[in-house]
Amino acid sequence: MIPRTLFALGLAFAAPAAPVDPSPVMTIGRLHYDGGGDWYANPSSLPNLLSAIRSRTRLRVAVEEKVVTLSDDDLWNVPYLYMTGHGNVRWSDRDLGTLRRYLQQGGFLHADDNYGMDASIRRELARLFPDHPLVEVPLQHPIYHLVYDFPRGMPKIHVHDGKPAQGFGIFLEGRLVVFYSYQSDLGDGWEDPQVHHDTPEKREAALKMGVNLFAYAAGYGG
Repeated sequence: MIPRTLFALGLAFAAPAAPVDPSPVMTIGRLHYDGGGDWYANPSSLPNLLSAIRSRTRLRVAVEEKVVTLSDDDLWNVPYLYMTGHGNVRWSDRDLGTLRRYLQQGGFLHADDNYGMDASIRRELARLFPDHPLVEVPLQHPIYHLVYDFPRGMPKIHVHDGKPAQGFGIFLEGRLVVFYSYQSDLGDGWEDPQVHHDTPEKREAALKMGVNLFAYAAGYGG
């Protein structure tokens, strides 16, 4: 069962005389998808984000992410499923069914366009929940305010087409289950500083947004 309660945040327990934290150790699932896109892009990004989550919140998280496919049993043990890349994404009908169940049962998918996956991810998300279109996430949504405040929404990390950064989502019964970060490139901002030479301010904004996303996926504000 995917942890989506305050117990998963380590916030619901009074400290005993001999402290034992019963909350689970969580991690990020990096989605290995089909279609030819480089799902493995930005290798230093998720360890850096997990480090930021560990140092800035009380969430118990692992050091490394876990690579999962939509047929892996480990899928059901990650509250935050992350996917990125520059190329094509393609899900089989079977994978779509599994992903639907994962999201309906409390999971959260973050698709992070690393420049080049926009057309294919929009196509696949339209197949995922045909009756629940991708919409822009309102600026007042908790995803922008849980731990850090983003009153203007998504931070802009890389130029790409020069368009404003946007956050799109799919909602099921009022819960945000898919978040699509577009024209932002959070993953590049999470990478080691020497990889893309982003300014400290941009890297900090990216990490703060990532902390918010994981906190939401873990159940805080969900």
